[in-house]
Amino acid sequence: MTLEPTAAGRRAGDRSLLAGSVAIVALLAGCASYDGRGLVPNQSRAEDVQSLMGAPTEKIASGSDTLWFYSRNPSGLHSYAVRVASDGVVRSVEQRLTVENMQKLRPGITTAGETRQLLGPPWRVASNARLGGESWDYRMYDSTQQEHNLSVDFGANGVVRQVVFLRELVNEPCGM
Repeated sequence: MTLEPTAAGRRAGDRSLLAGSVAIVALLAGCASYDGRGLVPNQSRAEDVQSLMGAPTEKIASGSDTLWFYSRNPSGLHSYAVRVASDGVVRSVEQRLTVENMQKLRPGITTAGETRQLLGPPWRVASNARLGGESWDYRMYDSTQQEHNLSVDFGANGVVRQVVFLRELVNEPCGM
Protein backbone atom coordinates (compact mmCIF):
# COMPACT_ATOMS: atom_id res chain seq x y z
CA MET A 1 0.00 0.00 0.00
CA THR A 2 1.40 3.39 -1.03
CA LEU A 3 0.52 6.42 0.98
CA GLU A 4 0.02 9.63 -0.95
CA PRO A 5 -0.72 12.97 0.66
CA THR A 6 -4.14 14.35 0.00
CA ALA A 7 -4.62 17.74 -1.63
CA ALA A 8 -5.24 19.20 1.85
CA GLY A 9 -2.06 17.56 3.12
CA ARG A 10 -0.02 18.96 0.25
CA ARG A 11 -1.33 22.46 0.98
CA ALA A 12 -0.43 22.03 4.66
CA GLY A 13 3.08 20.97 3.63
CA ASP A 14 3.34 23.99 1.36
CA ARG A 15 2.32 26.23 4.27
CA SER A 16 4.93 24.60 6.53
CA LEU A 17 7.61 25.07 3.89
CA LEU A 18 6.57 28.69 3.40
CA ALA A 19 6.54 29.34 7.16
CA GLY A 20 10.00 27.76 7.50
CA SER A 21 11.36 29.84 4.63
CA VAL A 22 9.94 33.04 6.11
CA ALA A 23 11.50 32.19 9.48
CA ILE A 24 14.94 31.66 7.90
CA VAL A 25 14.72 34.94 5.99
CA ALA A 26 13.68 36.76 9.17
CA LEU A 27 16.63 35.27 11.06
CA LEU A 28 19.07 36.26 8.34
CA ALA A 29 17.63 39.76 8.15
CA GLY A 30 18.12 40.08 11.89
CA CYS A 31 21.84 39.37 11.66
CA ALA A 32 24.13 42.35 12.11
CA SER A 33 25.30 43.99 8.91
CA TYR A 34 29.05 44.03 8.52
CA ASP A 35 29.25 47.19 6.47
CA GLY A 36 25.98 49.07 6.95
CA ARG A 37 24.50 47.73 3.73
CA GLY A 38 20.85 48.62 3.81
CA LEU A 39 21.31 52.01 5.48
CA VAL A 40 20.11 54.88 3.31
CA PRO A 41 21.79 58.30 3.78
CA ASN A 42 19.36 61.10 4.66
CA GLN A 43 16.66 58.52 5.32
CA SER A 44 17.88 55.93 7.86
CA ARG A 45 17.95 56.89 11.52
CA ALA A 46 20.31 56.17 14.41
CA GLU A 47 17.96 53.43 15.64
CA ASP A 48 18.26 51.73 12.25
CA VAL A 49 22.06 51.79 12.54
CA GLN A 50 22.04 50.14 15.96
CA SER A 51 19.51 47.48 14.95
CA LEU A 52 21.47 46.69 11.78
CA MET A 53 25.10 47.05 12.90
CA GLY A 54 24.90 46.75 16.68
CA ALA A 55 26.66 48.98 19.17
CA PRO A 56 29.49 51.09 17.72
CA THR A 57 33.10 50.50 18.72
CA GLU A 58 33.44 54.22 19.37
CA LYS A 59 31.51 57.47 18.94
CA ILE A 60 33.39 60.69 18.10
CA ALA A 61 31.89 64.19 17.89
CA SER A 62 32.53 65.84 14.54
CA GLY A 63 31.05 69.33 14.39
CA SER A 64 27.30 69.01 14.92
CA ASP A 65 27.41 65.35 13.80
CA THR A 66 28.67 62.22 15.53
CA LEU A 67 30.80 59.58 13.85
CA TRP A 68 29.86 56.07 14.89
CA PHE A 69 32.79 53.75 14.19
CA TYR A 70 32.42 50.04 13.59
CA SER A 71 35.98 48.74 13.60
CA ARG A 72 36.60 45.27 12.23
CA ASN A 73 40.29 45.25 13.17
CA PRO A 74 42.52 43.42 13.77
CA SER A 75 41.23 40.59 11.61
CA GLY A 76 38.55 42.37 9.57
CA LEU A 77 40.76 45.00 7.90
CA HIS A 78 37.88 47.51 7.81
CA SER A 79 36.56 50.37 9.87
CA TYR A 80 33.16 51.73 8.90
CA ALA A 81 32.08 55.24 9.91
CA VAL A 82 28.42 56.15 10.08
CA ARG A 83 27.89 59.91 10.26
CA VAL A 84 24.78 60.64 12.34
CA ALA A 85 23.43 64.21 12.39
CA SER A 86 22.17 65.87 15.57
CA ASP A 87 18.58 65.08 14.48
CA GLY A 88 19.42 61.34 14.42
CA VAL A 89 19.45 60.99 10.63
CA VAL A 90 22.28 59.07 8.93
CA ARG A 91 24.27 61.35 6.63
CA SER A 92 26.80 58.82 5.28
CA VAL A 93 28.32 55.35 5.68
CA GLU A 94 31.88 54.76 4.51
CA GLN A 95 34.85 52.46 4.87
CA ARG A 96 37.62 54.56 6.45
CA LEU A 97 40.67 52.28 6.21
CA THR A 98 41.60 53.18 2.64
CA VAL A 99 44.83 54.15 0.90
CA GLU A 100 43.20 57.47 -0.01
CA ASN A 101 42.57 58.28 3.66
CA MET A 102 46.03 57.06 4.69
CA GLN A 103 47.56 59.51 2.20
CA LYS A 104 45.78 62.40 3.96
CA LEU A 105 47.99 61.87 7.02
CA ARG A 106 50.74 64.52 7.00
CA PRO A 107 53.74 64.22 9.33
CA GLY A 108 54.20 67.40 11.32
CA ILE A 109 50.65 68.57 10.54
CA THR A 110 47.94 65.96 11.23
CA THR A 111 46.91 65.63 14.88
CA ALA A 112 45.89 62.50 16.78
CA GLY A 113 42.30 63.79 16.91
CA GLU A 114 42.20 64.31 13.15
CA THR A 115 43.67 60.84 12.63
CA ARG A 116 41.03 59.30 14.89
CA GLN A 117 38.23 61.04 12.96
CA LEU A 118 39.74 59.96 9.65
CA LEU A 119 40.58 56.29 10.38
CA GLY A 120 38.65 55.43 13.52
CA PRO A 121 39.97 53.64 16.58
CA PRO A 122 43.23 51.72 16.16
CA TRP A 123 43.34 48.05 17.05
CA ARG A 124 46.56 48.50 19.02
CA VAL A 125 48.15 51.46 20.80
CA ALA A 126 51.76 51.37 21.98
CA SER A 127 53.55 53.99 24.07
CA ASN A 128 57.03 55.12 23.09
CA ALA A 129 58.79 55.97 26.34
CA ARG A 130 62.10 56.85 24.66
CA LEU A 131 60.72 59.34 22.13
CA GLY A 132 57.48 60.22 23.87
CA GLY A 133 54.10 59.89 22.18
CA GLU A 134 52.55 56.69 20.95
CA SER A 135 51.97 54.52 17.91
CA TRP A 136 48.54 53.50 16.59
CA ASP A 137 48.28 50.33 14.52
CA TYR A 138 45.68 49.43 11.91
CA ARG A 139 45.41 46.50 9.51
CA MET A 140 44.03 47.31 6.07
CA TYR A 141 44.16 46.49 2.39
CA ASP A 142 46.13 48.39 -0.22
CA SER A 143 44.60 49.28 -3.60
CA THR A 144 45.23 45.72 -4.89
CA GLN A 145 43.61 44.09 -1.83
CA GLN A 146 46.91 42.98 -0.30
CA GLU A 147 46.94 42.97 3.50
CA HIS A 148 49.09 45.67 5.11
CA ASN A 149 49.94 47.02 8.54
CA LEU A 150 49.59 50.77 8.97
CA SER A 151 51.43 52.31 11.89
CA VAL A 152 50.90 55.98 12.70
CA ASP A 153 53.50 57.36 15.11
CA PHE A 154 52.73 60.49 17.13
CA GLY A 155 55.17 62.75 18.92
CA ALA A 156 54.67 63.85 22.52
CA ASN A 157 52.82 66.89 21.08
CA GLY A 158 50.10 64.63 19.60
CA VAL A 159 51.08 65.35 15.98
CA VAL A 160 51.91 62.65 13.42
CA ARG A 161 55.65 62.01 13.37
CA GLN A 162 55.66 59.27 10.71
CA VAL A 163 53.37 56.92 8.80
CA VAL A 164 54.60 53.40 8.04
CA PHE A 165 52.68 51.13 5.63
CA LEU A 166 54.10 47.60 5.43
CA ARG A 167 52.82 44.57 3.55
CA GLU A 168 51.57 41.76 5.78
CA LEU A 169 53.52 38.64 4.84
CA VAL A 170 51.94 36.18 7.29
CA ASN A 171 49.65 34.70 4.63
CA GLU A 172 52.23 34.65 1.85
CA PRO A 173 53.81 31.42 0.59
CA CYS A 174 57.44 30.84 1.61
CA GLY A 175 60.01 32.60 -0.55
CA MET A 176 57.77 35.49 -1.61
